[in-house]
Amino acid sequence: QVRLVESGGGLVQAGGSLRLSCARSGSIFSSNTMGWYRQAPGKQRELVAAITSGGSIYYADSVKDRFTISRDNAKNTVYLQMNSLKPEDTAVYYCNSKSPMGSEYWGQGTQVTVSS
Repeated sequence: QVRLVESGGGLVQAGGSLRLSCARSGSIFSSNTMGWYRQAPGKQRELVAAITSGGSIYYADSVKDRFTISRDNAKNTVYLQMNSLKPEDTAVYYCNSKSPMGSEYWGQGTQVTVSS
């Protein structure tokens, strides 16, 4: 049973930083593409950043130069370092895992609130 557990969300002032973590268990981590999505109230869930097993990285334009995604295969964990946070970054952030065979899993989500 694959399980994704996020941590690190919270309340921060604009301009501040947070680091999200997502620990994956249940199967081989290193072969999966890991991603962070977010969903703000009344909006669709959107991809924020993703990192493949080979280390290729994608960022949404809205977070480029502010957010950094990384992974530690030895710890089965993916991170999202968020700097220079803005009120519009407020959302529930979800960890996502996709296997080469197409299996997909989601974490329970962690709330990030940025006050102005």
